[in-house]
Amino acid sequence: MLTIRGSNYRMCDGVTRRGFLRIGTLGLGAGALTLADILRAEARAGVSSPHKAVINIFLGGGPAHQDLWEIKTRAPAEIRGEFLPIATNVPGIEICEVFPQIAKVMDKSVVLRAVVGATDRHDGFQCMTGWLPTDLTSIGGRPSLGAVVTRLQGPVDASVPPFVGLAEKTKEIRWSDSGKPGFLGAACAPFKPDGPGMADMELKDVSLERLSERRRLLVGLDHLKANIDATGVMQGVDAFGARALDVLTSSKLRDALDLTKEDPRIVARYGNGKPYNFQYDGAPTVNEHLLMARRLVEAGVRVVTLSFGRWDSHGQNFNLVRDHGGKLDQALSALIEDLAERGMLDDVTVIAWGEFGRTPRINKDAGRDHWPKVSCAYLAGGGMRTGQAIGSTNRLGEQAQDRPVHFQEIFATLYRNLGINTSSTTIVDPSGRPQYLVERPVIRELV
Repeated sequence: MLTIRGSNYRMCDGVTRRGFLRIGTLGLGAGALTLADILRAEARAGVSSPHKAVINIFLGGGPAHQDLWEIKTRAPAEIRGEFLPIATNVPGIEICEVFPQIAKVMDKSVVLRAVVGATDRHDGFQCMTGWLPTDLTSIGGRPSLGAVVTRLQGPVDASVPPFVGLAEKTKEIRWSDSGKPGFLGAACAPFKPDGPGMADMELKDVSLERLSERRRLLVGLDHLKANIDATGVMQGVDAFGARALDVLTSSKLRDALDLTKEDPRIVARYGNGKPYNFQYDGAPTVNEHLLMARRLVEAGVRVVTLSFGRWDSHGQNFNLVRDHGGKLDQALSALIEDLAERGMLDDVTVIAWGEFGRTPRINKDAGRDHWPKVSCAYLAGGGMRTGQAIGSTNRLGEQAQDRPVHFQEIFATLYRNLGINTSSTTIVDPSGRPQYLVERPVIRELV
């Protein structure tokens, strides 16, 4: 959205302007921390660390843990279900038959078979933050990983937001949660390509006359607003303000989101996830989002979140897992191989998981119901010790038997892979109190 008013008037900061330039904030919101602020802080700190990233794939609805990474071959039929295990390229590790391509990259992967700490509610919050949705609600709630990284590390490239949410809007809105900024405020919210921010990336019909007071236009603004041209009209703006303008004027972000610029063979390799079966009120199986995530990371994004499919299988569980699992198998294996071939896998952590697991006993509708006692997760890359299956559930898949892994251990590991030490790093909440990012250590087997 671009708004220019031509008459004289006085802004709340007391500055009278001939024209008021208003350009949307690329989904970053109106919080106190602007991109220019972040860039200044980075420069003062001498930040030069390598670009680490996380791609967080939310399997909204809660996939059946015993039908993905740990098939219960010794359980009775009413528990075991229809799937058979298949061997992977790591001796001794077997996974569900719907994942033949992932089986070929298991040496680059990790499966967590006994994730604990879930609540019985459909909500992406724990998969975005590691905390309960009720925590610190009085001051805005816990911020998501992407929001924390935005605050602590800022952008890799001034023209690319550090945190992007690709989740398409869903009727059940909690399944399209890209990660909330919590008490960090709207300045740390994700940029969403399907939101108004995309329109803000196109600047049209802005004359030099309307930018003649460009410095004073910027002084009183709380968030990203501006325009630039090739004639050097912005010479007077300080370097960091000029870099903030790059978000609006560079084509780098828009190009990353444009898959027509990708090799068609790579696009075909990921697939498109169609037809979108079992979607109902949830997310479609958009395979292209995984490819888009890789392109965004290449462009400089630190955290990409997306929602893949609707896994709430109260009925037709096995048909759903065959459909969603087969599509995820194609896209996720393509992503891992693609990152490896580009030399990016050690720097990029990929995680795919849902909010809880599903009941051991199959119901009358051939489905499985909610089961927060235990769930599962898939990880790859990030410089971790891969080629592992960590933990197990008991014979019936009811509860963790060996090595349960808590949500917060997973987040401690994600932060560690991004170069953030959770044992010493805090963020200050609105009351002025420092808050630790998590309360548990990293997954020791992975570091």
